[in-house]
Amino acid sequence: MKLLIVLAMLAAGAASVQDLSGKMFTFPVQNDRARVRLITSKQQFRAVTVCHRSFTDIKRNHGLFSLSTSGSFNSFLIIWDETNKDMEAYVMDQSSEFRGLDYKPNMWHSICTTWDSATGLVQLWFNGRPTIRKYVPVTSAIPGTPMIILGQEQDAHGGGFDINQAFVGMMSDVHMWDYVLSSCEIQSYVDELNFTPGNVLNWKALEFEITDKVLVEPKSSICH
Repeated sequence: MKLLIVLAMLAAGAASVQDLSGKMFTFPVQNDRARVRLITSKQQFRAVTVCHRSFTDIKRNHGLFSLSTSGSFNSFLIIWDETNKDMEAYVMDQSSEFRGLDYKPNMWHSICTTWDSATGLVQLWFNGRPTIRKYVPVTSAIPGTPMIILGQEQDAHGGGFDINQAFVGMMSDVHMWDYVLSSCEIQSYVDELNFTPGNVLNWKALEFEITDKVLVEPKSSICH
């Protein structure tokens, strides 16, 4: 455990590339500072797929994935809306709401979200089950240098964090692609089988920077 804490402290304030296979980020406190910045050289997204697994018990709004650019703070945002009991996906400030999800506390959930500028369609896959496809009037590329944050929701480019939207819990297996992943690849991700790692963000070679109280730990599992 001491080694893990040291690793987390080394990552804090200085970007590092690590293979996080079998590990997770633990966000143990609710504040407007604790976060992980994910770093990529990719820009100009004409399509996006983001997959991640999360585990929490909080019953309020909380951001799960926040990508901002200088032109749009919600360039690609995934957030749980507790009031309306729906998962919301924003693309360039245009939202889609996905309802009827069994978002139970204290268990791992796999969430994949796709968007394609060619069609304007957004879709969410929740624990391997697809939702309906929804249209957003965003049919051009997401421009500019991305700022990608886990643990907080950006209301400014790289900032504007709200303690009441902070994520508390664990997060793992974060991947991002600059194209729409096929349904078979998404299912392979959900089932933790072989799949094509993200070409924008790859959990097995992730460049990241930790701020405040976030730990890198072995991913929790149930013993049989």
